[in-house]
Parts: sequence; structure tokens; C-alpha cells
Amino acid sequence: MLVWLALSIINSTMVHTFLRHSLFYENPRYIMFISMVINDALQLSLVTALYVVSYIFRKIHASVCCLLIMTAVLTTRSTPLILAGMAVERYVSICFPLHYSQMCTVPRTLLLIYVILLLTATPPVTDLLITVVKEPPSFFQTSIFCDHSLLFQDQSIYYKNCVFDGVYLSFVALTLLYTYCKIMLTARAASMGLASVKRARNTVLLHGVQLLLCMLAYVVPSLQAALISLFPRLSLEIRYIFFLVVYIIPRFLSPVIYGFRDEQFRKYWTRYLACWSHSIIRVRPVVLKANLQVK
Repeated sequence: MLVWLALSIINSTMVHTFLRHSLFYENPRYIMFISMVINDALQLSLVTALYVVSYIFRKIHASVCCLLIMTAVLTTRSTPLILAGMAVERYVSICFPLHYSQMCTVPRTLLLIYVILLLTATPPVTDLLITVVKEPPSFFQTSIFCDHSLLFQDQSIYYKNCVFDGVYLSFVALTLLYTYCKIMLTARAASMGLASVKRARNTVLLHGVQLLLCMLAYVVPSLQAALISLFPRLSLEIRYIFFLVVYIIPRFLSPVIYGFRDEQFRKYWTRYLACWSHSIIRVRPVVLKANLQVK
């Protein structure tokens, strides 16, 4: 909960900084970035809620679990596609700088985000439709341990999701590989170590690391079950370690990639953090003084 709270504070300050300055919300690059931040914050909140519920209540109403699982799946699957979109934006800015303003516009960026949401919403919606057809209506009135495999039990859902995940993760991986190679070739053709090219190359490389960490979410359930069967006394510790590696660390990389590395955003963000911390420090003595006067 403390890790979730810390990351939520970081993400909320970034969103506030983004909304306060037009140079950010009129720039496709920062629009994609803030959509990633909001998506990660929502996904982290939902996954944390599911973990807390599984520890405290064990079983919850199937209809509530369905809503939580579907939203968590949507946000989880959105991350790789947003990464691909951000990598393409860096590729266009470096390889086609003269056409960047025509190719990367705010309406096109918003359209891309809507398409990503539509694509990632398709699998959980089809999971629900298949379950409604195959399961009796009373199923959604029962209490279950909130897990995707227990909620959507039909085998066709498993095979459908395997095909979907394989196709779209391969697409994202090829997109990141292509953009990274093209940026590298552009840097060599320029015969100079341009700082912007180096930053773009490193950004796409970090996107690749993020994608690898996101892909762990599809491997971890089997590995986690095997380790828990070998070390049943350490089941809570094993689940928490995988939770940190698969869900926390990838969501921490987004602020690092743009919040800390981007000079322009860092300047406004740190200025806001300084004002925010200063206001908290000023409020505390006033509260203490008021308390003393009451006494």
C-alpha cells in the first residue's frame, strides 16, 4: 500500500503539471506520455485492490470481481500498445523532422489513444460474452476468489487470449525493434552524436525494457504456482516479490523515462513539487499555532 501511495503521488503531480501548461497538452509526445501515466496509475490501483481483497476477504461477489478483472486486463494490455505509439513518435521526430508537425498532430494522437482503448477492450468484452453464454445466470451471484482463470473458466477463452496476446505483443516488439534500428541508422548517417538522437535511442531502448517487464505478466502465473508448490510456507513472500517485479517496477519506469529524463518536463515538474512542498511546510506551523491557541 505504501508503494502504491508513493507512485500515486508521483503520478498525480505529473498529471497536474501536464494540465497546467499548454506546451504539454498541445504536444503529441507529452499527450502519449500522460496517457501512459494515467493508464499505469489506474492499473496499479486496480491490481493493488485485487491483491488486498484476496488477502482480506478471500472471496467476493462474482459481478464485482468481473468489473475489476476486466478493467485491470484492459489497462494491462494498453501499456504495450502505448509504448509502441511513443516509440513511433520518437522515430518520426528523428527520421522525419521536417514532416513531424504534419504527421504527429494532437487529433491524430487522440485518435490513436481511442483506437488503443478499443483494441484492448475487445478481449475482456469477448471473455464476458462467452462466459454469459456458457455459464448459468446464477454464476454471477456467487462468491469466488477473484482471479481471471476462476472467473472466465471456458477453455476457448484461454486459447483466444493466447492468440491475441501473441499477435499484439509480437507487433509491439517488432515496432520497437524497427524504430530502434532506424534511429540508430539515422545517427550513423548523420555522422555525429546528436544529443536528441541519443535521447531518442535510449528512450526506445527503455521502452523495450518496459515491454519485457510487461511480458512477464504472461509468464509469472505458471512460474509463481510452481514456486509456491515447492515452497508453500513462503507463498505470501513469493506472491509479493512477483507483484513488485511485474506490476510495480514497470509502472515506476514511466516517470523515470519522461519525468526525470525529459529536461523540459522536469523543469516544470520540480518547480511544482517545490511549491507543493513549500505550501505544506507553511501550513503545518499555522495548524500548530491554532492548536496552541485553542489549548
